Amino acid sequence: MSERIGEVMASTNGSGRFIADLADRTPAGIAAAVSRLIRSGTLTPGSRLPTVREVARELKVSPATVNQAWRALAAAGAIVARGRAGTFVGAAATNGSGTAVGRYQRLHPPSLSAFRVDLSRGTPDPELLPDLGAALRDLTKDGASDLAADYLGEAVLPELAAKVRADWPFRAERLAVLDGALDAVDRLLSAHVRLGDAVAVEDPCFPPFLDLLAGLGARPVPVRMDESGLLPEELARAVAVHGATALILQPRAQNPTGVSLTAARLRELADILRDTGTLIIEDDHSAGIAAAALRSLGSRLPRRTVHIRSYSKSHGADLRLAVAGGPADLLDPVIERRMLGAGWTSRLLQRVLLSMLDDPAAIQAVTTARAEYRRRSTELRRALARRGVAVARGDGINLWLPVADENAAMISLAAAGIKAAPGGPFSVGDQPPTDHLRITVSALADGDLDWLATELTAATAAAPTYRRVRRA
Repeated sequence: MSERIGEVMASTNGSGRFIADLADRTPAGIAAAVSRLIRSGTLTPGSRLPTVREVARELKVSPATVNQAWRALAAAGAIVARGRAGTFVGAAATNGSGTAVGRYQRLHPPSLSAFRVDLSRGTPDPELLPDLGAALRDLTKDGASDLAADYLGEAVLPELAAKVRADWPFRAERLAVLDGALDAVDRLLSAHVRLGDAVAVEDPCFPPFLDLLAGLGARPVPVRMDESGLLPEELARAVAVHGATALILQPRAQNPTGVSLTAARLRELADILRDTGTLIIEDDHSAGIAAAALRSLGSRLPRRTVHIRSYSKSHGADLRLAVAGGPADLLDPVIERRMLGAGWTSRLLQRVLLSMLDDPAAIQAVTTARAEYRRRSTELRRALARRGVAVARGDGINLWLPVADENAAMISLAAAGIKAAPGGPFSVGDQPPTDHLRITVSALADGDLDWLATELTAATAAAPTYRRVRRA
């Protein structure tokens, strides 16, 4: 490796023979060797590691081999990439389990506690989903059961592809059906983002995106938002100063804020990205139940945009279905890698979705759900406004509730039997400039509206029992 690591290894075995004697120079072998040095204390937390190219040159392997090892170490929390500053040995685990606790786990910790009302989940109301039974019965009627024996058919049902293309926001050269929007984002990042890459993300951001980037050893660059979407000057800085190789955004009903891109903001963002090589990943996670019109950067930058449409909130999470569409050179690596594993998403499930997309009753159910979520959100915002609490209007099933102190607000609500999602895991930085809770309105019952509004109002003003110093 470098002289620095060579000296460490020399002190371990007397002559630096560790490199020469390393028989397994696969990614797994390299990762295991470095992990042993970290666990033994030879490499201490905060130590700067050599570059991927330095290690590859010393071990006489390709940079791609070392990069895979570094990514595995980053996923385990053993090393941390800090962009141009370099890659460092991570801090020792402090949770007693030896594994890092991800943001998504912090957002939804396992708990046996029973709450009267759970506003934390970010999931749709099961009562507002289309009838899955009707679609299942439709399968055998159409003779689709023969798909169960087909290993070599099309990965995407041609009929579903035609249905999806009819209202896709831009001309997609390639379509792929994947196991939900998060699976699609995961596979795209794995195919196109490397250790140490800077990736622009919305701030606040959907926590699993930050967990995925941490696992890849990529560096999230926060881009703040207003009521129209990403702030152009902040995106410009993420690209020009930080060299963002990718951008992840939710173009409407953003989770947690509910913000949707406006037409004017879309044009501004497209102009900033036009002359860059930045990969754009759009997660339309609330397709079907979002009231705002879809505005996609792919309509202006189709060669660099992969748009993902999820059917989890509109048609059922257990379908595990999302469609990704975009250029072949961006999606083909995902499709080819997947063929070495799952291969394809069940065409039986694709047929179920296709049936619901064509069924007038299912179409009406989704339309009704969209209007009902809008109504519940509006009613709660109005009830809070009557109590002096202003909440920005958002789309979808979530509201971003400003509070004086996150922990105090959570405790106040818990005492009233209400569970909410803490805002901290959504913040890209360690400490957000202001505190919020995410409130999901899908679980809201009209009979609880006044009581919930009163308790939420009290929570917004709940004071902490300690003094917290915020960063400037």
